Amino acid sequence: MCTTTENTDGRGSVHGLCESALRLYATALREGRLPRTDLAEAPCLVQRGLVRPDPDDERWVRPVPASAALTRLLRPLAQEVFERLDATAALVDALLPLASIAGHVPVPHPEITVVSGKPAIQESLEEAGRRTREHILTLHPGSKRPAELLERARKNALPPLQRGVSVRHIYQHSARYSPPLNHYVDRLPYEGLQIRTMEQTPERLFIFDRVAYIPTTSQRDVALRITHPALVRYLIHVYDVLWAQATPFGEPLPTALPDTPLTTVQQSIARLLTEGHVDEVVARKMGISVRTCRSHIAKLMHTLGATSRTHLGALLVRSGIARANPDGPPA
Repeated sequence: MCTTTENTDGRGSVHGLCESALRLYATALREGRLPRTDLAEAPCLVQRGLVRPDPDDERWVRPVPASAALTRLLRPLAQEVFERLDATAALVDALLPLASIAGHVPVPHPEITVVSGKPAIQESLEEAGRRTREHILTLHPGSKRPAELLERARKNALPPLQRGVSVRHIYQHSARYSPPLNHYVDRLPYEGLQIRTMEQTPERLFIFDRVAYIPTTSQRDVALRITHPALVRYLIHVYDVLWAQATPFGEPLPTALPDTPLTTVQQSIARLLTEGHVDEVVARKMGISVRTCRSHIAKLMHTLGATSRTHLGALLVRSGIARANPDGPPA
C-alpha cells in the first residue's frame, strides 16, 4: 500500500508514489488502461491525478500522460518557488544598499542630543536655567507669545536674575506692540535683564552658559541640545552680532525713514516684496499677521500711487526705497 508522504522516506516512496504506484502507473502507460480494482493497492494514483476514469467502461481507468501530469503537479510548486524568489529579491534590493555601511554605524555624539516633544523640551530648558550661573541668551521670532507662556518664562527667569545671572532677550520689532510681552517686561527686575528688538530674526535660540538649544522642525516640537564647546561658542558669537544690530527695548523706533514717505515697517515690507516674497512669507518674516501685512501693503500702494501690485513693485524698484535698510543686512 502506498503512503501520502511528501518526501522520500528511504524505502522507495517518492513524493507520495510508492513502488506499487510507480509499477501500476508504468503498466497503465504501456497498456493504455488499468483495472479500477488495482487502485486499491495505489490510491495515490487518483489523488495525484495520474489516472482518470475510462469514459467507455467504468471498470477501467486510463493513465494521464506523464508530461501533462508532471506539468500540472509542478505548477503549484513552481508558483511557490517564484513567490519565494520574489520575496528574496525584494529583501536583497532593500538591504543591499545598506551593506556598505555595516560596521560604520555612527555613534550618536554625546554633545549633540535630540529632545522630542514640547513638554520634554520645556522641562530640559527649565533644568538648564536652574543650572545657569553666568548668562541666558534667548532669541524669539514672531510677536505672538501666549500670556501663560510668558508668565511661566517670568517665573523661570526670576531665580537666575536673583543670583546675578545676566539675561538677554532678542525679539522682533513687532513684539513691542504685544501687551503680554510688555506686561512680562514690567514684572521683571531690570537689573541683569536686557531686551532688544530687530526687524527680522533667525529661528528660536536659547543659550544657558555653555548649553544651547535650537529647533529642528517648524512646529518646534523637536530640538537639539548642544554642549559641543566650539558650536556653543559660535552660536554665542552669532547672538552677539545680532545683539549689536538690535534696538534696545526702551528706545523708540524711528517712525519714518529720512527722505522717504514710508515708516520703517513699510520700508521693510517693501524690501521683502521686491525680493519676491508672497504676503504670507513677508508676514512671517516680519512677525506680524497676514492681515496686518496686507494693510501695510495697501498703505504702501496709496502712498506711492500704485494702481496694482505689479505697479507697486515697479515703483519700489525704480525709487530705490526698498534698498534702504535701517537695521543693516537682513537677518
